[in-house]
Amino acid sequence: MADVHPEHAQLQADRVYLGWQYAMMYPDPGPPPRRPSPEEVPAAEPEAAVDPTWVRRERLQEDLLNRPVKIVGVFMALLSVLILGLGIGEVMAWSFVAVGLTVSAGVAAICAYAVHQGERALRSRIREQEDRSARRRERRERELADAQEEHARRYREWAARKQRFDRQLTWYAVAVPDEIDRIDVAGGTLPGWSALITLLGATRLYSGGHLTVLDLSEGAIAKDLIELARRGGDDPLVWVLPTDLPRLDLGSTLPPEAFADVLAHVVSVSEEHRTTRDLSFDNAILERVLEVLGENATINQVTAALRALAQVGDPRDDLRFGLLTASQLERIGTLFGRGVTDRVVIERAWALESQLRKLETLGSEAVRLPPARLRVVSMDRQAGVFGNRVLGTYVATALTHILRRSPASERPWYHTIIVAGADKLRGDVLDRLMDACETSQTGLVLTYRSLTPTVRERLGRGHAAVAFMRLGNAEDARVASEHMGTEHRLELAHLTETIGQAVDGLNGSYTSTVGEGAGRAGPGEGKGAGGLMEGITESTEWVRSASKAMGEERVLQRSREFLIEPHQLQQLPTTSVIVTHATAEGRQVRLADANPAILTFPKTTLGEFEEVRRVMLSAPESPEPPKRPERPEQDPFPPNLGPPPERLDWRRGH
Repeated sequence: MADVHPEHAQLQADRVYLGWQYAMMYPDPGPPPRRPSPEEVPAAEPEAAVDPTWVRRERLQEDLLNRPVKIVGVFMALLSVLILGLGIGEVMAWSFVAVGLTVSAGVAAICAYAVHQGERALRSRIREQEDRSARRRERRERELADAQEEHARRYREWAARKQRFDRQLTWYAVAVPDEIDRIDVAGGTLPGWSALITLLGATRLYSGGHLTVLDLSEGAIAKDLIELARRGGDDPLVWVLPTDLPRLDLGSTLPPEAFADVLAHVVSVSEEHRTTRDLSFDNAILERVLEVLGENATINQVTAALRALAQVGDPRDDLRFGLLTASQLERIGTLFGRGVTDRVVIERAWALESQLRKLETLGSEAVRLPPARLRVVSMDRQAGVFGNRVLGTYVATALTHILRRSPASERPWYHTIIVAGADKLRGDVLDRLMDACETSQTGLVLTYRSLTPTVRERLGRGHAAVAFMRLGNAEDARVASEHMGTEHRLELAHLTETIGQAVDGLNGSYTSTVGEGAGRAGPGEGKGAGGLMEGITESTEWVRSASKAMGEERVLQRSREFLIEPHQLQQLPTTSVIVTHATAEGRQVRLADANPAILTFPKTTLGEFEEVRRVMLSAPESPEPPKRPERPEQDPFPPNLGPPPERLDWRRGH
């Protein structure tokens, strides 16, 4: 085929890469054809001109046939001599001698002629046999030459197929279509999520985009991505909550109505069955409190006002610390009047205060931070489970309001938000975040550890692709197989299974970059195409795990097929991702490996399999197989281009 491989060395900014599909465009040609030997040529016969045994047998038979004739001939010859002697000795008259000589000599001559004719026939048969053997030898030599020429032709064809097989690309990019605005990742382990987020985030950053990661998994799944961003010239911002809560200013500049809505949803995190009426009631209380406190009210001021409203503690302490003024305290006391309704408000205000106090330090030590294309907000695994859910809900809801106030981006997926462990958020919080991302053209990736009823209702809803990873729960695996359809046959590379077993133990923790004493390096330059591969090689555990498997070439060319069945989904390797989405032709299902190390393999392309195959099939025949260039002619990985006008900035609320 011609030397054409579209996009195999170019990272497209408008594509979201989820992994690599293992596929062989050209089958294994097998062993080379054997060179034919003389013994293996069809219709092969002995090379000897005439078999000596046959000649001896023929001569013996001829001698046996001629023996009586020879005896008669010899006898007649002796008789002729005797008759001649009798004539010379005048014993017999010469007339009788003449008759006797004529008869005996004639018989002897006839016998001699018969013997001569037999010998002549024998020599003729021997010559015929020699000629026949010569013709057979010539025919056999021609057949052997033809067989060797055919072998040479077949060997040249095999060598071309073998060269094409050995040099073909085996890993093709798996990207979601342009119209997809959300990716739901169902199932998976923490190492699997780490691989997927590292690959997805790195390709977004190196193509010039911006990324926000809300890690609710408590597993530091974006640790490799942070290191990659540093090596790529960026300087990520990392908040580890609740420690960095004083330095998190997310949502602090929202207007009172939006801020009250955010806080009302935060309070609802522990009440799964709350109704819209309950939310509106909390929202009304918080809005009135914020009206009293004025613009730019902090969380600790809100909790102080709620304590005063709930008549909890001594309000003089809040006055002494400057959280409330005397006039504000007086107005709060008269917000809802007196009587039965007052008792309801008091109880609800107490509940609000008890949960919002976990956010009291929010933004209390906020400083102006330099812009960063990668921002990670994570939960400390040492903190309480409930407290982390409160913090996660706050960040998600605040992001939602910021997105709602932001203009729609002209470049879909330019800014991407990843929520790891989204099943820890309430369904209504997820719905609002999905709607805000869709309206603002912000890419959204949600990962779920399990398929709860809340998750099942939203899985793949709207313009979303679904990526299934390992589903250990049997019921979750059954739901996933029914979602995709069990008729699909997928090919799993042995390398995926080998590396998956080696990385199951990946672990780590985040290091804050916004805390006191956290050093921040100056901004660097983008490293281009080489930078992404070099960054993955130098800063991730995946390449170090893949290098062991890469030592055996046979591992790279082995695979197995399987059907999408529940027990197969429960045994998927760590980095396997089954990507599915609806198309006009039906549901498309592809198996990918999210291992970012595959990008560094020599037989990996950033083009998708179907695209490359279409181009290859439409190209003219060429004896030379396609070659992967060492470097693209133009650097496809742009450096840090800086924020465009529509860049999301949560510090300004837009």
